[in-house]
Amino acid sequence: MARKLYLSETDKKLAGVCGGIAEYFAIDSTLVRLGWVIFSLAWGSGVLGYIIAALVIPRKYYY
Repeated sequence: MARKLYLSETDKKLAGVCGGIAEYFAIDSTLVRLGWVIFSLAWGSGVLGYIIAALVIPRKYYY
């Protein structure tokens, strides 16, 4: 079964982007959040990237 990237419903602080990425790669979400903060502070485009990711990554719907 193919893995798909979704926003996290359980491990989220704002929109669930970092939690979803952590679930997809099976790593700790704290590491993803720390990397995102470093990326944001170093190059400044992390906030824009987060907003775009929150809009582009789909939510997981349970039927």
